[in-house]
Amino acid sequence: MSRPMLLVFLFIVLIITSQFEWRQPLVVDVDTTPSVSQKQQQISRREEAVKEKIILSQEKRIQRLNELVRSLELQLLQCKGNTKTTNDTVSHLTEHILELQRKQILED
Repeated sequence: MSRPMLLVFLFIVLIITSQFEWRQPLVVDVDTTPSVSQKQQQISRREEAVKEKIILSQEKRIQRLNELVRSLELQLLQCKGNTKTTNDTVSHLTEHILELQRKQILED
């Protein structure tokens, strides 16, 4: 083949392939663009719905934990109060027993 014939052949191949590449994406883009964007919108809506559900469930768990913490704090305060009362009673009883022992010692 001579150079001019080779150049003409390459030019024809270039034209054919470029036409094929231009037309194919245009057809594919026109056909699939609406469905792809709709699918993406549906997917994003589903993702948002799942995220909202997760957030709501976490908020409920946090509220439950806060209620448990309050309950435990009240129980702790009650225990502290009971311990103080018990300690006061024990010390009062101890003093009373010591007084009784002193009286017995003095009487003997």
